[in-house]
Amino acid sequence: MTPIAITMLIIAIVTVWGGLALALINLSRHPEEPEDDLTEAAAPEH
Repeated sequence: MTPIAITMLIIAIVTVWGGLALALINLSRHPEEPEDDLTEAAAPEH
């Protein structure tokens, strides 16, 4: 492989895995709260 191809491969790997790592960090700091509307809509009414 040429040096340019290796450089592009490294940039692509860092972009994908770095984005995944940042997404996981963001979710761990700000977890999603369940929406009450969805749980009430799914529950059958008596």
